[in-house]
Amino acid sequence: MTRSVWLKADDEVGDWEARKRRITAGLEAGVDWVLVDRRDVGRVRDLGEVNVAAFAGDDVHVMDAEEEEEAEPDAVVVGKGGEGDGTVDLPNDYSGSADLTTLRRTEGPAGAYIRIRNQEYESFAEAAAQDADYTIVIGEDWQIIPLENLIARIGEETELVAGVQTAEEAETAFETLEIGADAVLLDTDSPDEIRGTVEARDATERERLDLQTATVTEIEQTGSADRVCVDTASMLNHDEGMLVGSMARGLFFVHAETADSPYVASRPFRVNAGAVHAYVRTPDGGTKYLAELKSGDEVQVVDTDGNTREALVGRAKIEKRPMFRVETELENGDRIETLLQNAETIKVATATGRKAVTDIEAGDELLVYYEDVARHFGEAVEESIIEK
Repeated sequence: MTRSVWLKADDEVGDWEARKRRITAGLEAGVDWVLVDRRDVGRVRDLGEVNVAAFAGDDVHVMDAEEEEEAEPDAVVVGKGGEGDGTVDLPNDYSGSADLTTLRRTEGPAGAYIRIRNQEYESFAEAAAQDADYTIVIGEDWQIIPLENLIARIGEETELVAGVQTAEEAETAFETLEIGADAVLLDTDSPDEIRGTVEARDATERERLDLQTATVTEIEQTGSADRVCVDTASMLNHDEGMLVGSMARGLFFVHAETADSPYVASRPFRVNAGAVHAYVRTPDGGTKYLAELKSGDEVQVVDTDGNTREALVGRAKIEKRPMFRVETELENGDRIETLLQNAETIKVATATGRKAVTDIEAGDELLVYYEDVARHFGEAVEESIIEK
């Protein structure tokens, strides 16, 4: 499931300057949607590239053809100033609902906006979900139970968007009932909360890897080879690195160059990954040869707990350098190996912490990611392949 972040920026936020500040913060953070009044659609498009949803029924000034095209929203949302937000009482018979009638008659993607005041509004949200592409539900006191009920009842006929005010609430919404809301509608001016909510969205998409240790059985100098430094466009943390190796089934954790040394300053955007033939893991769960990497590609960054994120490659540097061959054995008896540059600045993760490759000895336990699969063009395949 792909999650998304909506940002509320209608007239309830304040004047245009206040709305503009909120929208700009959202664009900089990477929100997916902005929800505004109809008259602001063109203004939002002028600020940047983002999906724009607009409340229905908002009057706009007389526009020429070009302005009208720019002001066309990507989705129309019904419910503000009507039954959905409680301005108009709910009808006893939903067949007489003005909001639901407008929803059904709306051409193109449409959403329903409903404040969950009580169980009657939960039922109204269920009814709206039958016709809405997006069902936006706002808890009066942000309660978990109404959201749980709607997640359980609505199913997949609509995208359920939960109203939140903080990144913590967004994280909870994405995790509720282990299924979670499809999206959140964030109502805040805080750039920190907006960024935190986008990070919560991204975290739901990332896999967590089960790392294990493999015991070093042999380490030897092998002469020179073409070595690849992967310079990312991100600053990596002290416990982060990449997974690389000579064999697709077993990849070694190689630390980013975050530590200063007597020989060279830190390069926290860089991983000195190994020889050109080696595999590196990518965010989609596949692999690429280090020799294939180029500016604009994505690689997977992993920390020592197995948490992952993606990073953009800014540059791949290939230079001839002296190398070590490191061979290890896993608990199942399988042996995996890789080539790493013979230099004090290259660190690997061990059971007792980071260690320079020049200090590795037989018996050390190195952190690895192991999956008993074969790969063809980077994709896992059910095939017998011998790597040695």
